[in-house]
Amino acid sequence: MPENVEKSPDDAEEEHITESERFEAATLTRLKSRIVYEIIRQEGRSELSRPQASIWWSGIAAGIGISMSLAMEAMLHIGLPDTAWRPLIENLGYSAGFLLVMLGRLQLFTENTVTAVLPTLADPNPRTIGAMGRLWSIVFLANMTGTLIAAAFIYHGGALAPDVSEAALQLSQHVAEWDAWETFIKALPAGFLIAALVWMMPSSEGSEFWVILFFTYLIALGEFAHVVVGSVELFLVAFSGEETILKLIGVNLLPALIGNIIGGAGLFAMLAWGQVHAEMEDRD
Repeated sequence: MPENVEKSPDDAEEEHITESERFEAATLTRLKSRIVYEIIRQEGRSELSRPQASIWWSGIAAGIGISMSLAMEAMLHIGLPDTAWRPLIENLGYSAGFLLVMLGRLQLFTENTVTAVLPTLADPNPRTIGAMGRLWSIVFLANMTGTLIAAAFIYHGGALAPDVSEAALQLSQHVAEWDAWETFIKALPAGFLIAALVWMMPSSEGSEFWVILFFTYLIALGEFAHVVVGSVELFLVAFSGEETILKLIGVNLLPALIGNIIGGAGLFAMLAWGQVHAEMEDRD
């Protein structure tokens, strides 16, 4: 550069950047997706190797904790005026249970649709597939046990004010009115959004509260079907005697389960792994 030409601040700053620092910056940029993938894959491997008793009790706690989504929604429902904008505020309550469960690191079934799938896709064999199936089964049954306890407590426990319990039942009846196909379709985006949330968590350090709040609020606003929150609502309707438990399981719970799995594991995890897998092959 000619001596009589004044250097810009950017040029001056660039001179202080070493070649090794430029290489490190470029490497971190290129490896960002792979780093996130590796974090989640290692977390998944850790989950697959955890003692079954620990998973079981954590899953029950998650099922009970997620009921706070319905309870908070019901509290906001009765506390707000009956206006067109009430759902915009009321649906914020849906995030309460997810914040409790996810920040508390409890075992929620739809989170494992990513964390357990990625290590299985990386090394598909009978052992890893069997371990994933075992993990899913334990977590799902534990979550259902927890939500059943929570629904019984909401309906029979008396801890909530009568008008809050009534509002919770009213909100739950809306979910029970969906047919099997409608439930399945609504469960697909819910599974995808929860999986996307899990994918974003490693790069959201310090902002986890807002990331969880945004994505779960989106699920509530879209009236998408989440199998664990939905099970609290369906069990509550069953306790009221307005629908039989077999009908609610067959028409609502199982379609939501299948939709969440396809939306989370079948779509998002496959796409995420496929993208990173191709990058790893290019690197090799």
